[in-house]
Amino acid sequence: MTSELASTQSSEEPVAAPPVHPRVPHFGHVLLFLVLAATMLFVAQALVVAAVGTSSHDLMALVQNQRLQLATMTIGYLLTLLACWFLFTRMWERPFLEGIQWNGATALRHAPKLIPIGFVLGWSVQAVESLITLPSSIPMDEFFKNASVVWALTVFGTLLAPMFEEIAFRGFLFPALAIAWDWTRLKRTPESYAQWRSTDTLSTEAVLISGLVSSAIFALIHAAQLGYTWAAVAVLMVVSLALTWVRVRLRSVAASALVHSCYNLSVFITLMISTGGYRHLERMAQ
Repeated sequence: MTSELASTQSSEEPVAAPPVHPRVPHFGHVLLFLVLAATMLFVAQALVVAAVGTSSHDLMALVQNQRLQLATMTIGYLLTLLACWFLFTRMWERPFLEGIQWNGATALRHAPKLIPIGFVLGWSVQAVESLITLPSSIPMDEFFKNASVVWALTVFGTLLAPMFEEIAFRGFLFPALAIAWDWTRLKRTPESYAQWRSTDTLSTEAVLISGLVSSAIFALIHAAQLGYTWAAVAVLMVVSLALTWVRVRLRSVAASALVHSCYNLSVFITLMISTGGYRHLERMAQ
């Protein structure tokens, strides 16, 4: 009898753990990401102000200092990503990078193609924007008056900023919009709910609409940097659509981040050449 019970128990299938819900990140996660980013940027600013040590009288001038702005953004972005890694890994019950479809191995495998795509895209956009008249003064001009600041901006704009923006827009916002669109189109039947919970497939319609909306938001957020020159903003939206296409095509946010990084680097390379390695920044006004 004992041997029969043991045989019966050994033949029983182990109870499978409930499947992890694949539909992430959704709008709730986007909202949490925004709260984390705002909080961490505030913390970063407080840390920078405390480190420099200043009176409240000089606080506004300190906040407007370009070096300290870059330091604040660098610290804030890194703290935000660290908080995301800690929180979302536990919320999603899977690695954070897996949840946002980072897929770094895919980007590395396709790097020989992605890197030239980024540079060609960047220089093509520069050629188009040379035909667009920008205002004589835009907010970003303040970052291009000192060589050391420009070098710091080059590092920040090539390495950290593209990664952070791609995680924000292509890692969080793009899938959240697509998931929301498909949810509104879902038939309210048990079968549809079961399929929804067991797959992560997005409809073509959702991908297209999400790509357009997230790219429009991406361009509008950068509009101030372009002096609200709407032709230039439209060009930037096309760039965002190209980045979204790379992300969707390869299912890799790391891939779009690599293209974005090379796109930004192409701008800095052009600037380096035209200003003699940032030694003659006055040439930018010519």
